[in-house]
Order: sequence, then structure tokens, then C-alpha cells
Amino acid sequence: MKVTIKDIAQAAGVAKSTVSKVMNDSPKISEETKSRVREIIKQMNYTPSSIATGLARQSSNTIAILIDMSKESEFLNQFFYNIIGGVESVIGPLKYELTIANIQHDHAEGHFLHRLVLNKRVDGIIANTSVLTPDSCAELNRLQFPYISIGEIAAPGVWVDCDNELGGFMLTRHLLEQGYPSVAFIGGQKDEPLFLRRAAGYKRALGQAGIAVRGDWIINGRAVEEDGYQAALQLLQSAEPPGSIVCMSNFSAYGVLQAARELQLPIPSGLGIATFDEYPLSPYTTPPLTSLDMDTFQLGVSAGRLLMDKLNNKAAAVSGQLLEPELIPRLSSRRSSMTQ
Repeated sequence: MKVTIKDIAQAAGVAKSTVSKVMNDSPKISEETKSRVREIIKQMNYTPSSIATGLARQSSNTIAILIDMSKESEFLNQFFYNIIGGVESVIGPLKYELTIANIQHDHAEGHFLHRLVLNKRVDGIIANTSVLTPDSCAELNRLQFPYISIGEIAAPGVWVDCDNELGGFMLTRHLLEQGYPSVAFIGGQKDEPLFLRRAAGYKRALGQAGIAVRGDWIINGRAVEEDGYQAALQLLQSAEPPGSIVCMSNFSAYGVLQAARELQLPIPSGLGIATFDEYPLSPYTTPPLTSLDMDTFQLGVSAGRLLMDKLNNKAAAVSGQLLEPELIPRLSSRRSSMTQ
């Protein structure tokens, strides 16, 4: 049987008008009562018809990009601002405003589902997979609220991402084509989805070349300079050092450069290095780093277009969209150029 506003009122011990005021965030209702009523609404899985109608009918002409402000790695990352620029380039000409919203996980009333969705302050949401948890996606799907994930999620959610597995394949294949007999992989937490996808591409390229994957040549760790340096020392001073290395990030690669310099190992003749991400160091190191450019501005453009399609009630052709990265060869791996 369908839950009604009367059922919610009875369970909470309040009048139906009080439930309505809670759902409209009336300042006349105490925070204690709001919290109690909202918890009962959640427990009884109730979606007020007025909210469903309002979400469909009303428009704030505002789109929110959600971010977890407790993670500096997100809001201080240049990629985040590239994504913002891409989204704005799509929605701005369509007269939509863009707002940046902290998800505020610390209390229920501050959660973005209450502040932004149920209070109808935005028309749609864009966020990455650290924000759009399976529970959040399930609730947004239940409310039929438009959202786009940057990063792969389960259907019926719509997502867009750079093709990280293809990236790992491209970097590894490039090193093999340059004549390096072996390739190692440095950086990334062992169970991190981003690492798993990039490492899958690395393994696929080795498999296609008929080269066995060696577990001791895959070194997990933070994608930072210090961990890259330590991992490179471990590999390059081993009894069987690899001929080349794929790095999880510019910072990992910079650490590898330092280790090679310390060991007086010439690059690219003695060691090849290729890395994910063009930003921020690849063109400026000595030697410049071969890198994979993941176009995060275009990532924002795609996310903005997909969201506009959803707002216009257009059915998405696919649940996910992968953007192909671009390989930028430089001196850190172009061994073939030395013989020309």
C-alpha cells in the first residue's frame, strides 16, 4: 500500500500540516521535529507527490557540481577547475547558473539530498564517484532527479569518464614499440578503481606482446614523488631491473627521474619513462616526460551535455561514455629518435 502524508504524520505524532512544513523547510518548525519527521520519511520510503511534481515543474536554472571539501586533493586539483570550465561552457549559453556545493556528510539536514534536491534549489547535479555513493544514486534514481557521474557507476545512472584502461594500454604499448624489452608499473593504491583500470590496460598490452606480467614489477603506493622515488630505487637496484616504467602520475614520474639520476642511469637510453597526465610537470622536467593527456575540460563538456539532455527529457543513448586520451611522446621514452 502506498505511504501517504497521513501515515507519516501518525508515525511522527504530528499534524499533516507539520509534515508539509517540514518538507518545505519552514523556519516555524524546530530542528528537532524536522529531524524526526525526515527520519520517518526516509524509513517509510516516502516520496511526496508534491515533491515529484515540483521537481518536474519548477526550475531554478541552476546546476550544482558537488565536492567534498574535506578532501583537499579534490578542490585544489587543477583537473577540478578544468571540469568546471567545461561544464560552464555548455550550460552558460543555455542561461543556467553553476554553483559549487559542499556535500556536508556530517549531518542529515546538511546532506545535499536535503539541501539541494528536496528543497529544489538546483535542477541537476554533477559529481564524481567519491560523492555519488551507491546509496545516493539509488535515492536520486528513486526521485527521478537528473544527475551525471564523473566516473563509472552502475545503470540506470549516467556517467562519463576518461578511458583509463585504454590509457594504460597506450603507454605500455608505446614503451614496447620504442624497443624497451620490459615495462614496470609504479603508483596507485592496490584496490583503488583508478589504479585497477590503468593496470588492466598495462597488463593487456603486455599480454598482446606475449610478455608475462610480473607481480614484483607492479609497485603500489601513493601517486606522489616520494613513493615514486622509493619504488624506482627498489626496482632499478633489483637483480632484474625493468627497462622502462609506466607511472601513475606526474609526481610518481618525477620521483622515478630523481632515482634514475641518483643511480646515474641515462634516460631514455638506459630507462624509459611514460606517465599518466600532462599536468603539471610533463613538459618541464629534464628530460621532458612522455605523457597521456586526459582532457578534463572535455570531460566537463560531456558531463554538461549529458545533463542538459536529461533535463530536456531526452533518453540517453548509453549509460556510460568514455573519452579517448591522447599520447604525447617526449624525450623520456623516445629511444628510437636517438638512432635517427
